[in-house]
Amino acid sequence: MKKIYYLSTCGTCKRILSELPNIEQFELQEIKKNPVTTNQLQEMYNKTGSYEKLFNKRAQLYKLRGLKDQNLQEDDFKNLIEEHYTFLNRPVIFIDDQIFVGNSKKVIEEAILAASK
Repeated sequence: MKKIYYLSTCGTCKRILSELPNIEQFELQEIKKNPVTTNQLQEMYNKTGSYEKLFNKRAQLYKLRGLKDQNLQEDDFKNLIEEHYTFLNRPVIFIDDQIFVGNSKKVIEEAILAASK
């Protein structure tokens, strides 16, 4: 499976999509127009083992709600991601049995390498 969960209004996501080789082989899911389902989130969790890893702590709502001052647990991260697309750390890239979460340089370099195989 080759799939990318992304946000079309995110400049970083757009840049990453343009850098990935063989992008035409990927199924793209724009998470604002087509939100992540509970089953899809569970599949991401099964690969990462952590809802916190899937959680975007740079989201504006994270700061606005004062969530950084709370002691959030795995269920909290899961519920917040299900509640609003902005809480999903993006992009989330599935390449066969691998998952790449977020936009750090290291993660994207690994995803580009995996996508070019």
